[in-house]
Amino acid sequence: MTTAQTPELDVQPTPLALLLLGRDADPKSERGVECPGDLPSPSDPDLVERARAAKAKLGDKVFVLGHHYQRDEVIQFADVTGDSFKLARDAAARPEAEYIVFCGVHFMAESADILTSDDQKVVLPDLAAGCSMADMATAEQVAECWDVLTEAGVAEQVVPVSYMNSSADIKAFTGKHGGTICTSSNAQRALEWAFEQGEKVLFLPDQHLGRNTAVRDMGMSLEDCVVYNPHKPGGGLTADQLRAAKMILWRGHCSVHGRFSLDSVNDVRERIPGVNVLVHPECRHEVVAAADYVGSTEYIIKALEAAPAGSKWAIGTELNLVRRLANRFAPEGKEIVFLDKTVCFCSTMNRIDLPHLVWALESLAEGNLVNRIEVDQETEAFAKLALERMLALP
Repeated sequence: MTTAQTPELDVQPTPLALLLLGRDADPKSERGVECPGDLPSPSDPDLVERARAAKAKLGDKVFVLGHHYQRDEVIQFADVTGDSFKLARDAAARPEAEYIVFCGVHFMAESADILTSDDQKVVLPDLAAGCSMADMATAEQVAECWDVLTEAGVAEQVVPVSYMNSSADIKAFTGKHGGTICTSSNAQRALEWAFEQGEKVLFLPDQHLGRNTAVRDMGMSLEDCVVYNPHKPGGGLTADQLRAAKMILWRGHCSVHGRFSLDSVNDVRERIPGVNVLVHPECRHEVVAAADYVGSTEYIIKALEAAPAGSKWAIGTELNLVRRLANRFAPEGKEIVFLDKTVCFCSTMNRIDLPHLVWALESLAEGNLVNRIEVDQETEAFAKLALERMLALP
């Protein structure tokens, strides 16, 4: 198999990456969702014009949201871009839009449905666009975890804090048990609030963001943190370990950010003298500890906007965003490279491609509501409670 080179970022697509990006196919392993009617061919030369025409026909009735990690072919049609929470709030601020087309993943569309009015309908162009991290914590597993904490006699001391990158069910669990949601931007504030309410935190579902915030930003020790593994009896922890811990971290992670290693950091420093290493807090603790700067996607963008001309940066986050930033800031003389040598696209984000977007927009323009994401009322009520607690954080 011949691989394609992406020279400006010094990365080499792997066969698996090419499969996930749709440049190759394995019918036995593909889990995409078949669309009612005909999905346009990726080779259709009129896709861009078809998307423009359908969007123009819908006018103010449609509002297209594009997450930072989306492909360029999709992001060009976004009315706004941002991270998951910003986009959900942007949707809520557009009550005149009957349709919210969310170019992101499933949990993001759920959050948009929770925060928008009942009259607005949230559409996900491909229902197979999920999130491996969010899927690492199910409602049943978290309920069992709470039983374990209860049996250990610590549940009353525990306040759940769930990352925005979680399902509506997990957000609802958090709201029901007195907890709050956090983003990668306000995780420290959320944890500070939680420790004012109780003695321990159950952090869901990304162990790395929880650990990095507690240790790097709040001065806790690694010994203050334990990892609850939902695939082991009792989470793989003893009652004494649960009683001693301050941070009970769910064993979840981002499949993209988890790929970066300390070797990646050391290698890029050797290859590019004077490089600034900037990574997302979903990266492993040793990567974050070795980086020069750490922050959310919005932080990364702002840091590069403020960076002086001629500065060199290695970025540890999803490749679509890094490549877009490299192209954007190249005219200013800023050298931006990907932290790892191999491709690190978010495979589920990349399921939202131009054919699926065209199909969704044309269906809506014809009066056919497709792929609606709708959270049930009880789940929505408790999830919204957790989100409102986050919005009320100082």
